[in-house]
Amino acid sequence: MPGTLLIVDDEPHIRLLLEQSLEDLEDEGVRVLSAADGEEALTAIRCHRPNVVFLDVMMPRRNGFDVCAAVKADPDLAGVSIVLLTAKGQEIDREHGEAVGADMYLTKPFDPDDILAIAERLLGLA
Repeated sequence: MPGTLLIVDDEPHIRLLLEQSLEDLEDEGVRVLSAADGEEALTAIRCHRPNVVFLDVMMPRRNGFDVCAAVKADPDLAGVSIVLLTAKGQEIDREHGEAVGADMYLTKPFDPDDILAIAERLLGLA
């Protein structure tokens, strides 16, 4: 049973890079969706119930920490895994990510192969 992935980043080129990194999963039946800011992300998460969300932290309208906290506080969204993907690599930022319930915290720049491997593992395809 494949699933759905949501990519959330306000930078179009980062969204495109992530989509390209994950496009092989579409051949396995995984839906790959994207959103450009935190509000759009929350709407997409509530509507599509993705299995995995790759979520930027620094975004307009609502940051990734707030989105993660809102998702993790909603019992209806308990199955959503959130991977925070951000340029904010300091320990205090990682701790904030853990505090709001992120399943993983990755820093940019990222290796596309690592992104694919993480997605496969979280979707149970590895």
